[in-house]
Amino acid sequence: MFPKYDVIVVGAGHAGCEAAHAAATMGSKVLLITMNLQTIAQMSCNPAMGGVAKGQIVREIDALGGMSGIISDETMIQFRMLNRSKGPAMWSPRCQSDRQKFAELWRYKLEQNPNVDFWQEMVTGLITEDGVATGIKTSLGLEIKASSVILTNGTFLNGLIHIGEKQFGGGRAGESSSVGITADLIKLGFQSGRMKTGTPPRVDQRSINFQKMEEQLGDEKPERFSYTDTNITTDQKSCWISFTNLAVHEELKKGFDKSPMFNGRIQGLGPRYCPSVEDKINRFADKDSHQIFLEPEGRDTVEMYVNGFSTSLPEDIQFKALRKIPGFENVKMFRPGYAIEYDFFQPTQLNSTLETQLVSNLYFAGQINGTTGYEEAGSQGLMAGINAHLKVHNKEPFVLKRNEAYIGVLIDDLTNKGTDEPYRMFTSRAEFRTLLRQDNADIRLTKKSNNIGLASDTRLEKVNHKIESSQNLMKQLASIKVEPLQVNDYLSENKSSKLREKTTLNNLLKRPELNIDNLRAISPELDTLLLTLTPEIAQQAEINIKYERYIEKEVTMAEKMNKLENLSINPDFDYSKLTSLSYEARHKLKDIKPETLGQASRISGVSPADISVLMIFLGR
Repeated sequence: MFPKYDVIVVGAGHAGCEAAHAAATMGSKVLLITMNLQTIAQMSCNPAMGGVAKGQIVREIDALGGMSGIISDETMIQFRMLNRSKGPAMWSPRCQSDRQKFAELWRYKLEQNPNVDFWQEMVTGLITEDGVATGIKTSLGLEIKASSVILTNGTFLNGLIHIGEKQFGGGRAGESSSVGITADLIKLGFQSGRMKTGTPPRVDQRSINFQKMEEQLGDEKPERFSYTDTNITTDQKSCWISFTNLAVHEELKKGFDKSPMFNGRIQGLGPRYCPSVEDKINRFADKDSHQIFLEPEGRDTVEMYVNGFSTSLPEDIQFKALRKIPGFENVKMFRPGYAIEYDFFQPTQLNSTLETQLVSNLYFAGQINGTTGYEEAGSQGLMAGINAHLKVHNKEPFVLKRNEAYIGVLIDDLTNKGTDEPYRMFTSRAEFRTLLRQDNADIRLTKKSNNIGLASDTRLEKVNHKIESSQNLMKQLASIKVEPLQVNDYLSENKSSKLREKTTLNNLLKRPELNIDNLRAISPELDTLLLTLTPEIAQQAEINIKYERYIEKEVTMAEKMNKLENLSINPDFDYSKLTSLSYEARHKLKDIKPETLGQASRISGVSPADISVLMIFLGR
């Protein structure tokens, strides 16, 4: 009934879709198996992509040839570039998505790939032979063979939904949980744990009084996530802001005794940086209010998402509390919020390719690794799909370093440090964030992806044009000179100090109060030149000039760090022989099995003294 596949992807969420697309585009024969083909790429939580650090990840997925950026562009209903008031390392694109169209387009794109087959059924276990994954078992008793398997099960592994004192099995509202895989993995020696996440109630737009809320518009000039020529949204929908108050808090507190979070029924750890509304009230008792964002679910629906009001309290408490929020006085709920517990597997059991250490040709991606967020899941799926394809075709693995991508930071953190709470990406996690900007992901990554056969030649040609054009613009800025009499009046108007002698536009651009558009006003030659270039090219040149010193500093730091990354460690090395290592270091190194000295240096509990011992042993 089934051929032998190169790659089987279990689960069709954001991780599974990116994994299937990447492996199939590179030439592997892929089977994407899910319990419900109608929920491929479902946005289970808020209908949005991107955000602080997450927007950088979406740009990186796109630069590598993934689909999340393209799908987001074609289905967005609002775009905002966050942190514009800060330096470009902090700029982060975010879009509000049309939930239904997002899922529909993902499925359409996958169906257009002739290397992707689909099957709807629950996977209940793995097939392994001599420590190698060779296929999967299904609830109907089918055995489907493959050269590699990628597990992207999301919140479905033994998922348990909580609403007040009620609890029932499920991987998502209205869908059953997945059973069997966890038990199989534990038998193989994997260590599992429990995590939780939550989602807010959905409400009827027709019952909302928007006059009592603050309107949040999209950017006047919306941009793209993708570096390709996707459509730019024009008809943007607004989001809305309101606030809880003491009356809301008192109403919510009435349900605390029935809260599964407070009475001990939920054992899993939840996301610290995205707490439930009851958790916020309990932890921040001194605050009289908390911000609420009301977000549209799409263009053709009145359903709206109450961001900031995630909860697992009883549904009647949720309803009464919502009605005390300004603008929600007559609200009607579509469905209540809930919390969900699920199994995950400590990611220190993985190699940097996301292949498991215990079973060859088996890969984990997404929430099974303890992460939270569509963007984090999608990037892991992409990397797992790439590496599964490369492995079964006997090619070198593809690993991104910490100075090359936020994706590299994410996977390095997971595999070397593990996580005891749902892992979410922040810009603060990246020590080289001036290098890892949202504007240059294509420059950093597209050539690497093109070399392995994923990013197209057309993409690479566009990147090369961008690099060449921005460099030429930088040369022009360094060559065009202006006299004090020519610019001093303009500089004074813009609160910039006057010139005493002739200087170049390059030097003027380094001033924090000036940007490249200011220079157009004082140099007709530059104005004529910029008319022939895209805004992206001008922005690239401006950032490189303004932040030259910071960029050079981080490049130097990265070069020093990469010296350790180039020192490989045998995964079978017996650390117990090195008695000069601390006991904790021997224990952690044995468990995590770092592939390089650089990875070893980032393991919690491994000190600089321990790294010195390893360097001496390695003859360095």
